[in-house]
Amino acid sequence: MAVRIRLRREGRKKTPMYRIVVADSTSPRDGRFIEIIGQYQPRGGENALNLKIDRVNHWMDHGALPTDTVRSLLRRAGVMKSRHETRLAAKLQANAVALPSNEA
Repeated sequence: MAVRIRLRREGRKKTPMYRIVVADSTSPRDGRFIEIIGQYQPRGGENALNLKIDRVNHWMDHGALPTDTVRSLLRRAGVMKSRHETRLAAKLQANAVALPSNEA
């Protein structure tokens, strides 16, 4: 089962509101989903994006792929940058060579 993080449209006509959901890639846009991890209101101004960042990281660690639009929203929220920095820090820490101590 391929899992995607994508938008689910809700709201009234001419006033869209999207929920950011984790869903199976074969389910329809507004169909069945696994979990709601945030919401996006494009006409909402500064508070347009609300995310559960811990759940986003959980699902991405378990292999969920965001769609292009959700990826840009996550990038705008700073989630992608923080994930990159933590993964890079772990990689550098694993490749670090311990310095010999000069105790004699």
